[in-house]
Order: sequence, then C-alpha cells, then structure tokens
Amino acid sequence: MSSISVLDKRAVLETKICLKSCLFKTRKFLAHKLLFPHYKFALLPISCIITHRIHQSKERSRNPLFWFCFCGIFANKQKKMLAVFEKSVAKSPDALNAPDHSEAVSALKNAFLATHFASVHPGSVTVNLGSSGVMAYSLEKQNPLLPRIFAVVDDIFCLFKGHIENVALLKQQYGLNKTANEGIIVIEAYRSLRDRGPYPADQVVRDIQGKFAFILFDSSSKATFIASDVDGSVPFFWGTDAEGHLVLADDGEIIKKACGKSFAPFPKGCFFTSSGGLRSFEHPLNELKPVPRVDSSGHVCGAEFSVDVEAKKEPSGMKKVGSAANWSANY
Repeated sequence: MSSISVLDKRAVLETKICLKSCLFKTRKFLAHKLLFPHYKFALLPISCIITHRIHQSKERSRNPLFWFCFCGIFANKQKKMLAVFEKSVAKSPDALNAPDHSEAVSALKNAFLATHFASVHPGSVTVNLGSSGVMAYSLEKQNPLLPRIFAVVDDIFCLFKGHIENVALLKQQYGLNKTANEGIIVIEAYRSLRDRGPYPADQVVRDIQGKFAFILFDSSSKATFIASDVDGSVPFFWGTDAEGHLVLADDGEIIKKACGKSFAPFPKGCFFTSSGGLRSFEHPLNELKPVPRVDSSGHVCGAEFSVDVEAKKEPSGMKKVGSAANWSANY
C-alpha cells in the first residue's frame, strides 16, 4: 500500500477547501456575465481557481493537480492584440531598426498585417483608423488571468490586456461608476492627463497597479499612449516595418511578419507617447539607453531599452496652459 506524504495530504485538504469557495466565485462570475453580456470573456473553470490558489506557494506546485490545471489553462492560450500606427502619428525609435532590415515589409500597404491577423485569428475585429493606422483584436479563447478588453470613449480607442489591482481606488480618483472596466479607466486617466490634470504622465501610469499592457489612440489629436507594467508580466512587443511605421502586438510572430528582425519586447516599466517618445515611469528622471538585442542565431534583432542610471533628464515641469491641445503637446 503506497504511503501518502504530509505534503500530499495538505494539498488534498487545500484542494477541498478551494472547491467549496469555488461555488461562491462561480456564482459571482455568472452574475457578472449576466450584467455585462457584451464582454466576451470565457467562463472561468473551477480548475483555474484551484490552480491560482495552489500556485501561491512554491511547495504546492508539487501537487499533480496544479500541473494538470496549469497546462490545461495555458495550452489553449492565444494572443490576439495588434496596432499599427503611421510614422507621422507615432515614430518608432531608430534603435529598433535592425542592421538587416531586408525582411521587413509595409504593415499598412493593402492592409497587409491586419489581413494576416484576421486570417490567423478568425472572428477578430479590425478597427480602421483611417490614415493614422489600424487596430485589431479578438476576445476568443482568452487567458482568464490576463484578459483582453477593447474600449472606446469619445473617439479614444484603447486595447488593454491584463488586470488592474487597484481598480476601486482609480474609479474613485477619476469619478467613474462601478461598471467601468480597465479599458475605461485607462482612457479616463489619459483624458485627465490631456485635458486638465496637474499630474505628470509618469505618475498617471505609475498609479496603475497590476499586470498589464495597453495601447491607446486618440483620434481627435492623433496621439498614442502605450505602456507596460513594471514587471513586463504581459507578453508585449513593438517594432518598425519597412516604411518606419510603429507596430505593436502581444504575439512576436505577428510582429515578425511586418518587421522582420526589427522588433523587440516592449520595455517593462515604460510608456510611449507620440510627442514624448519612450520614457520610464519608474525612473522618470533617467534617460533610457538602447542595447542591441541578439537572437539565438547571433543576429541583431532591434534593441532592448534599459534605464541609464548615470544620465539624468533636465526637470521640465508641465505648466497649466488651459487648453487640451497644449496639454497633449507637453507629454
């Protein structure tokens, strides 16, 4: 007769406790689904909740149930988020250009990359931004721990992936109602920065706590606002195509189709704006320096950016000038 270790007994007991709590979580989830039928998230299986609980301890990861659930969750994960911005709207850093740029093509010509994205992800939605570019997304087969959200408010478009931990605090800060999701919060944070808020852009992003990456486009001012959390928890890439347009996606293979070797992971703890370029919101007073990125074959593929601890920026306070246009030109 095989013996059961103390660790196994503990894992079984914790699993039983998790199963009991799952009934409440599932009811809450279904209620949310009924209230917001337009939000196409996949039903969170009980195994996902158990997995999340067990994963909170390194010891518990030895539990076979953990590995079964973990593999089940992420085996079907599909990454579906894309944006391409015309170079006059968002100029990609020169350092992203690889020495061998021959594999790059035009992402916008004949809607090449959007068409490819739609063929790879049937059922995806393409948002035509006119001469400014294109955004595309799909909400099917989501990773329940890092869901994707698309939101639009007053011609401001936002693609958000991940989750925000301090949602309640930010809703209160920006005067939003209880139904506002993460995409709406990012849009309102951007509008506050653009129109009236005395907060610097780095503080606005730093106040968002959680695991996230987002792409925002303001069609009225032709401005972009892009960021990734401090840990780079969400897979997120950017690159430059053959014509110098900025390409962003959470799938490196999609980026390669247009950018060839001229792409890299989006720098964690950083944000990018059309007017201000790339900056660190963790270290707003420091410059960012590009470091060539070398792939497994020894080829230079774009560049990764890191904080230069020795190079300091000149402090430049934002003066209140009273107009939204002037505000947006300063961040």
